[in-house]
Amino acid sequence: MSEWARENVPILTALLSTVALALVFGAVGGAIPSSLLPRASDAVLAAIPHVNAAISATAIGTIALGWRAISRGNVARHRALMLTSFALFATFLAAYLYRLIHVGTASFPGPELVYTYVYLPFLAVHILLAIVCVPFVFYALLLAATRPYEDLYHTR
Repeated sequence: MSEWARENVPILTALLSTVALALVFGAVGGAIPSSLLPRASDAVLAAIPHVNAAISATAIGTIALGWRAISRGNVARHRALMLTSFALFATFLAAYLYRLIHVGTASFPGPELVYTYVYLPFLAVHILLAIVCVPFVFYALLLAATRPYEDLYHTR
């Protein structure tokens, strides 16, 4: 990657994070009209949550294997697994947002008490952590892309 990118990882992190979160908030907030995207069949739209569950399980596996690889000093395997994890995350998010734009949100099927005192607090924590992790993910990817492995121990 260019020397400019190497010297401006925080700026690139902020830019990528802003664009990514703007797309997410735009989709969630209804600012992205469904007419901009071709509509898949109802069967495909119904399958997306199930596919996303499989993607999530696979991503958990690739993250765990990547952690194991780096703890054993296998940098190449770690890099491949972390890039796979990121690709899985991006695929999950794209599918989720695509379905959200075309179908909207689903209503909570359980009791009101569970919705209010269990589901909403978990959802709030999930959303907060998802937002907070975006810059960290981009920062780590950009550091890894702009520096040799040996230099990473000397970064902030």
